[in-house]
Amino acid sequence: MAEYYAYQGLCLCPRGGRLPQGATPVAAPFHPLLYLVEREPLTHGALHPLPGPDALDGPENWRCLLPTDGGTEEGCYALNTAFPRAMALAPSLLAPKRRDLRLTLVGLGDVGGQLLTALKLLGDEIDEIGIYDPNDALVDRYVLELNQILDRETPRIVRRSPTDLFDCDLFLFTASRGVPPLGAAGDVRMLQFEKNREMLRAYAKQARSSGFRGLFCQISDPVDLLARAVFLQSNRNEGGALDFGGLLPEQIVGFGLGVMKARADFMARRMGKSCPNLRAYGPHGAGLVIANDPAAYDEALSLELTRQTVAANVEVRALGFKPYIAPAVSSACLSILQLIRGEAFHGAVPLGGVYFGCRSRRMGGFASCTEALHPALVARIEAAWQALREEEPKCLA
Repeated sequence: MAEYYAYQGLCLCPRGGRLPQGATPVAAPFHPLLYLVEREPLTHGALHPLPGPDALDGPENWRCLLPTDGGTEEGCYALNTAFPRAMALAPSLLAPKRRDLRLTLVGLGDVGGQLLTALKLLGDEIDEIGIYDPNDALVDRYVLELNQILDRETPRIVRRSPTDLFDCDLFLFTASRGVPPLGAAGDVRMLQFEKNREMLRAYAKQARSSGFRGLFCQISDPVDLLARAVFLQSNRNEGGALDFGGLLPEQIVGFGLGVMKARADFMARRMGKSCPNLRAYGPHGAGLVIANDPAAYDEALSLELTRQTVAANVEVRALGFKPYIAPAVSSACLSILQLIRGEAFHGAVPLGGVYFGCRSRRMGGFASCTEALHPALVARIEAAWQALREEEPKCLA
């Protein structure tokens, strides 16, 4: 017989997880309904939506992209009490959408400047964007110029000091130390990993020490592995041990897949192919999975679209330019606004210890958009997920 408790406007049902002090018994369940579980925090999330109580023991990996049997129940979640902050953060994670959001953007290079301009023009839900960059003159320039855009009083663009970077609802990180020069060989995204991981370490620790309750948006490359690294770095105590007292997995999203979907759409049009149900999954770069259609899947066409999409940035570089406009707008600006608005967006979200690119919606945690998938496509998705799992040692460093 299930037992239900009320706590800070939430209904709790213990299923192996710990009840917080102050929870009081109630006669009947109500929404939002949180089933309390206790699971390994390295490979499980802290808070994720459930289609219903029967799905409580369902997978937390790439299989979340597949449809489940039975109906759905809105307002039903699993909460993992192995994360010390999960219960304290649940009310704010489940709070209704707002239209007075405060953002912090770190890094005003090519991507950061383009993203900031796009958010100024399109971000009606945003009240303020605080900006930070080591180049003080660059910060002053953007504060002056973007506050002079005609008929766009908000979002206000303001300066953020290094000590109040996490006084915000969304923290956007675009800074990068390792952008390869034009002509560099190899996967230019992966070439940036080690330097960017080290740069992020201080920000991950600051997010932890400030008790950050918002969303950490990882935008510099490679977003998938860096999102995972931020999670692990923020969850180490002063002695370096993992205690999971930092950011929850659902507080971090990698924004790189949006431009891959947009590039794939463009490549299909350029090839003269009609792909109205085109899909993108997996990492932002090598390992990307493009599918012409999730069910009516054409393997040869999908592999060619994947090849051309991965090479699209090289095509721009061959012209003598760094390809940052489309990523800043498609992967970052538009995808972040879709997330804020509760719409389906493309991003790398936590799935079984991996930040995996897919379409999902933020509903407290992240609910992946599910649909029937062709078996050959399933095999590619599983292989991409497994390849990211094998990169875990790099993220733990």
